[in-house]
Amino acid sequence: MAKKEDKTNAMRILDSEHIAYTVHTYDAEDGKIDGASVAAKCGEDPDTVFKTLVTQGDDRNFYVFVIPVKEELDLKACARSVNVKSVEMIHSKDLLKTTGYIHGGCSPIGMKKKFTTVYDETIQLIDSIMVSGGRIGTQVDLKPEDLVRVTEGIIAGITRN
Repeated sequence: MAKKEDKTNAMRILDSEHIAYTVHTYDAEDGKIDGASVAAKCGEDPDTVFKTLVTQGDDRNFYVFVIPVKEELDLKACARSVNVKSVEMIHSKDLLKTTGYIHGGCSPIGMKKKFTTVYDETIQLIDSIMVSGGRIGTQVDLKPEDLVRVTEGIIAGITRN
């Protein structure tokens, strides 16, 4: 666990829910903050490191999708998973005002509001998942079932095959 002053909102929520997690930090000064680079810097299998993507549906609601870093969203499958006609990625400039997080530090845990969050079905195949800890350079590693529970997430096939 991190020192109290070093904790992000995501970590504070995990603590308040008594969820065990491990903090991993990495050097982001080289600007390489994409998921594959983060996995490599943390020495983790990219299949266990997930990225958080925020979309907006045709119903004007925001939806969060969490997928392995090397995968791409299937927007049609995403829309089906949340029962809307379509979803599209929000602009990077809108991420902070929508979620409270910036690009490269967006965690599915502790956004400004509780958004419908969908995890790719591959989450069920791993024992430990790593996601952003809520700021660039920080990841949290925890049990997938704890992550799904704390975010009240759902599981669906949402990546391209």
